[in-house]
Amino acid sequence: MTFDLDDASASTVTAAADWRGMTVSEYLYEVASTDAKMDADMEAFVQEGIDSADRGELIDRAEEAWFEAHRAAAAE
Repeated sequence: MTFDLDDASASTVTAAADWRGMTVSEYLYEVASTDAKMDADMEAFVQEGIDSADRGELIDRAEEAWFEAHRAAAAE
């Protein structure tokens, strides 16, 4: 798989890989794998919520606050 990065992004990725003691390829693999797993986990979590709502099981405010905190962290 190949893709193009602008110069600023390529420089940032190279610096991050160097900081971690990885090659750029190793770093990009790690980042992509981690992000893909987080997306899959979030998708499964959201589906659980949809399924629960379909059954009439709604969440309370504390659970809503927990979800919002995790959603915000995942978006960073």
